[in-house]
Amino acid sequence: MSSDAKMDEYLRRWKQREEAAEAMVPIIGRLYREHGVIVKVFGDSLVNKDRIEIIQIIRRARQILESEISVLTCLPMLEALAKLDLGPVRIDLGNLVTNFYERDDQDDMDEYVAEVLAPAMTGKKPLLERPQDIVLYGFGRVGRLLARIMVGKAGGGDNFRLRAIVVRPGGDDDLEKRASLLRYDSVHGDFHGSVILDPEENSMVANGNMIRVLHASSPDEIDYTKYGIENAILVDNTGKWRDEEGLGLHLKAPGISHVVLTAPGKGSLPNIVYGVNDELVQTGGPILSAASCTTNAIVPVLKVVNDRFGIVHGHVESVHSFTNDQNLIDNYHAKKRRGRSAALNMVVTSTGAASAVAKVLPELHGKITGNAIRVPTPNVSLAILQLEFSEETSVDELNHYLRDNSIGGKLQNQIDYTNSDEVVSSDFVGNRHAAIVDSKATLVDGRHAVLYVWYDNEFGYARQVVRIVDELAGLKTQTLPI
Repeated sequence: MSSDAKMDEYLRRWKQREEAAEAMVPIIGRLYREHGVIVKVFGDSLVNKDRIEIIQIIRRARQILESEISVLTCLPMLEALAKLDLGPVRIDLGNLVTNFYERDDQDDMDEYVAEVLAPAMTGKKPLLERPQDIVLYGFGRVGRLLARIMVGKAGGGDNFRLRAIVVRPGGDDDLEKRASLLRYDSVHGDFHGSVILDPEENSMVANGNMIRVLHASSPDEIDYTKYGIENAILVDNTGKWRDEEGLGLHLKAPGISHVVLTAPGKGSLPNIVYGVNDELVQTGGPILSAASCTTNAIVPVLKVVNDRFGIVHGHVESVHSFTNDQNLIDNYHAKKRRGRSAALNMVVTSTGAASAVAKVLPELHGKITGNAIRVPTPNVSLAILQLEFSEETSVDELNHYLRDNSIGGKLQNQIDYTNSDEVVSSDFVGNRHAAIVDSKATLVDGRHAVLYVWYDNEFGYARQVVRIVDELAGLKTQTLPI
């Protein structure tokens, strides 16, 4: 084939993929808005994605699996499932396509899809009788990402609604400044949609969702029922109160039924890493902790490798992006070393993530140590896990096992996997998983292994928090194929 013919062929194939992805967009949108169906590809949602993003997600899945999954094979499968009268469900299009083409009988795709998705053929129906009210107490880095995610997940408004954010009293332009921080973000980019102001209601309206901005200095100052907010789940992302006594003040405010803390809880508060010990969402009481971003990153990986290889001992070194609790330039700080400029230094500091592992995985009590280094990057961190196993393994065996856990099983939404040897931290900004295994960096020597686990300590963690809120609200849905 001549060079000109090759050029034309590449362009023809690209246009073909682009047309297929364009055809997928309205189907995915209609399934989500009208049926509550979330279409994914190995854990990556296709909802609210444009054609190029869909092509990228499917292409990435193809590279990891080294399989023939493509936009061209996904479109007819999507069209087949769109014919069904589905109720709320999460459908993994990647597994659906892969399983179908591994079968000997590939004659009737419609019949196959109907058989696999039969448990979800319950017809259109909302999961809740009344949309769940949500309140964000605090509107910092995690709070604003939670707002973006919740607005994006609102769909037709039948499931949950972000009703209010609570912040300390500000100046005359407080509403505009809060809205501006939601619209623009130096790390995560512009808000995907529209944010307008309603000064009469002291609200911002994000993609049609009216969000009141309320002011308070203490959790028990507001009567939320005055604003029509009832039985609300409140997410406290200030980190100011971390024990049952302090967070319990929220429950004294009329209209609040549950509290979720976006920091490690103290005392007897349940620390939840969703996917690992999420049974505590229903049994842990009205106040729950979503633990820390680092705990959420390392626990899913430690869980699966301990289940398979048995961890004798391990050390976690967190190479963490700087945070707002550090100083931009040298100044007084109550904690050691954190007073030095975050933008100019690597700072050795402590982390509670290692001790928090034992709270979530009691079987690893006394087996994990940890430390941390804060580095001059604004987001995305790296956990280095030095592990001693009870049996020998190899790089290929360990990586393949982690890859399989990233594309199927209970921790599919928590563990991601990359097999590129060119990725760097900024490539994982906006990753929706709690952890991303860097397979090209894996080291193994008999029973000793070193795993490098990336995590978006802002967005990936915020997704974990939202998963807790979803389940508290009764919005947890099954994923098919199983």
